[in-house]
Amino acid sequence: MATITIRNLDDEVAERLRLQARLRGVSVEQEARRVLAEGTRWTRREIAAQAAAIRARQPPSRVSSVDLIREDRDR
Repeated sequence: MATITIRNLDDEVAERLRLQARLRGVSVEQEARRVLAEGTRWTRREIAAQAAAIRARQPPSRVSSVDLIREDRDR
C-alpha cells in the first residue's frame, strides 16, 4: 500500500471531509481513501469517451482562432 501526504489542504475541504466521515461513522483517513478511490475509478478510455460526448453536444465553432488573435492585436 502507498502512503501520500497532502500539504496545504484548504481548511474548508478538510472540514467537509471531517463532516462526511462523521456522517458515515468512519475515520477521516478512511473517508479520504473512499473519496480518492471513487474519484479515480475511470479509465483513460472512459474519460476520453466522456469528453467526446461533451464535445459532440457543442455546436461547431465558426470563429478562427487566428482571426481572434489578429483582432485582439489590432485593438
